[in-house]
Amino acid sequence: MSEVVSFSLPTSKGRKRLDELATFASSVIKLSNQLGFKISSRGWCYQLEGFRLINKNQFDRVEGLINDCRKIGFIPIDLIAEEESRGFSGVEYPTSDSPTQFLKQYLEAALDCENWFTPNWFEGEEYYIQMIVEKFDLKTLFEPVCHKYHIPIATSKGWSSMLQRAEYARRFKDAETKGLKCVLLYCGDHDPDGLRISDFLRNNLWDLANIRWIDKTKGYDPNNLLISRFGLNYEFIEANNLTWIDNLITGSGKNLASPSHPNFNMEYVQEYLGKIGERKCEANALVVRPTQAREMCRDAIEKYLGQNALNRFGAKRQKIREELSMFREKTGLGSTIQGAIELIDQEEKK
Repeated sequence: MSEVVSFSLPTSKGRKRLDELATFASSVIKLSNQLGFKISSRGWCYQLEGFRLINKNQFDRVEGLINDCRKIGFIPIDLIAEEESRGFSGVEYPTSDSPTQFLKQYLEAALDCENWFTPNWFEGEEYYIQMIVEKFDLKTLFEPVCHKYHIPIATSKGWSSMLQRAEYARRFKDAETKGLKCVLLYCGDHDPDGLRISDFLRNNLWDLANIRWIDKTKGYDPNNLLISRFGLNYEFIEANNLTWIDNLITGSGKNLASPSHPNFNMEYVQEYLGKIGERKCEANALVVRPTQAREMCRDAIEKYLGQNALNRFGAKRQKIREELSMFREKTGLGSTIQGAIELIDQEEKK
């Protein structure tokens, strides 16, 4: 932390509780400004535990307090990251500029549109990569890295939906038809089921191999797909002192470490209990080590693309810049557009 933030959990009732919630919310907002990226309510529990402001047995309570503060307006509702799948589509906002100012912006964009043109980044590459992660906080954390390498990333929430699988499978199919080797990178929880999810990803894709799309496109054969789970791993958890949760309670509320659980005697559960014990590390824990987490993500990508991938992508962008710059100069289009912009400026001064 760049600034010491006073912090305490609300314990009172009535009016005094509101005052304590306001103080609690103020501390969260100050810490958020220092963090520099949005995380979920659960991610905040790990962040606060990493700052030694709460203990791991207080996670559920703190998660509830943060959401209470959002409901009553003490914490801005959009300060906390959430899944966007339930968001509205079709929402329109009136343009604040005048029509001529709007036109000017488009003309100015035409003078540097090479920066927005999207080439086929993976043309001439050996691999095409996509990434899925277990928790939304990991998507927020890894997005800047994936953006640099032009890699699609999504949250899988355990066993991903049929449509999500079908969509990334279709991109893999298209890439393979262009001669690329396809790679699916996965990062998720360190628990018995989290560790084996990556083993089931191929089977999940096989389940959709016979689908068809409205445009007659057929399903994807994942036989040649490379699937790589790059975290969370035990060594990374220990090296970065991430938080272990002392139970194996699943999303359904059942304890995988209990003999009464139907999967308790399965080999993967017993092997995990023998090596790790009755504990787990949720993927959200990575938010307390953003630098190391992003390095782990970058290393997983560069394992396939190589360390000079950004230079290759940069060269493609530069080629586009040069091509459009020469075209504007050759045709006089650049000076024509600049003249139109100056004309708008003159009209607005009248």
